[in-house]
Amino acid sequence: MEHLLHNIKQCTICKAHLPLGPRPVVLAHPDAKIVIIGQAPGTKVHASGIPWDDASGKQLRKWLGVTDSQFYNEKKFAIIPMGFCYPGKGKSGDLPPRPECAPQWHKPLFDELKHVELVILIGMYAQNYYLGKQAKNTLTETVANFKDYLPKYLPLPHPSPRNRFWLTKNPWFKVEVLPELRERVKTIK
Repeated sequence: MEHLLHNIKQCTICKAHLPLGPRPVVLAHPDAKIVIIGQAPGTKVHASGIPWDDASGKQLRKWLGVTDSQFYNEKKFAIIPMGFCYPGKGKSGDLPPRPECAPQWHKPLFDELKHVELVILIGMYAQNYYLGKQAKNTLTETVANFKDYLPKYLPLPHPSPRNRFWLTKNPWFKVEVLPELRERVKTIK
C-alpha cells in the first residue's frame, strides 16, 4: 500500500488539464473498513493536502457522526476521490473530476483494501461509476433508494453548503438516510 500511495501522490497523468498543477489527495490503509469515495478536492483541500479539509468535510463528519480524529483514522476510513487533484473552476462550481484517475487508481487501491465493509458513494460521479446501471436516473432517486445498495454501498449527496436547497427539499434524507449511515459507521469497528 505504501508503494501504491507513493505512486498515486507522484501521478501527473492529467497534468496538462490541471490549473493548479497536480497534487493528488488520498488517504488509505490496508486495514480500512469504510471507504469514502467523493468527487475531487476543492482549492482549500488542494492547498492543505488534507482530504475533506473544508466546510463540506465538516458537514460530512456531522453526517457520519464522527470526530475529526476518527474521520482521519486511516485504519477506519479510506478516503478516495473520483479525481485525485483539483480539476479547476466551472460555470457553477468546480469542474467534474478528471476521468483518468478512477480507472487508473481505484482497482489497485481496492486490491489492497481487504477489510472493507462499507463504501460511501458521495455524489453522482461516484454513484454512476460504482453502481453503473443500478444507479437511478437522478442522484435524488439513487439516494432515496439507498437500501437497494446496502450492505456494500451507501449513496449520499455531496455535503457542500451549496446543497442546502437539496436538503431542504428532501427532508427524508435526515430522517431515513442519516440514521442508517450513522448506525452503520458506529457498528463497523
